[in-house]
Amino acid sequence: MQVCASCHGADGNSASASFPKLAGQHEAYLVKQLKDFKVQAGAKTAARNNPIMAGMAGALSDSDMVNVAAYFASQTPKPGVAHDAATVPEGQKIYRAGIADKGVPACASCHGPTGMGIPVQYPRLSWQWADYTVAQLHAFQQGAGARNNNDAMHGIAARLSDSEIKAVADYVAGLH
Repeated sequence: MQVCASCHGADGNSASASFPKLAGQHEAYLVKQLKDFKVQAGAKTAARNNPIMAGMAGALSDSDMVNVAAYFASQTPKPGVAHDAATVPEGQKIYRAGIADKGVPACASCHGPTGMGIPVQYPRLSWQWADYTVAQLHAFQQGAGARNNNDAMHGIAARLSDSEIKAVADYVAGLH
């Protein structure tokens, strides 16, 4: 846990927007993500490309992953806030209704109306750092080699502009 805590915080509430808040995240989702940082049998690359996390996850057994995930899932997430009042309406609109003319579904359709997500498939987004969410949406836009573990998100993120990504990420940071 000390190794994880150095970036993600002892209670899963990272102090830096460079690292995701893991507190309250779904246990099964966390296990899946840890496994996605490792090259699986028959694969040439890991589903998620992150040299630091590849090293961390690579040292974990399957039972270690379950234990780490259970610990962080049991922690209480600290509330976040949206920082740009000017973009909150646009972020809320994208999150709740999507962008029909671009074929972007409402984020809430998978991540839930309060951003709680669906275990294994869709992460909890509420109170996540906006900068981290922006980075992940950009990784999904890059496609192969960046983040290969959710085909639907590749297509969705590819249809979002930078300003739309920033708006929805900021909105999610304050969502509860």
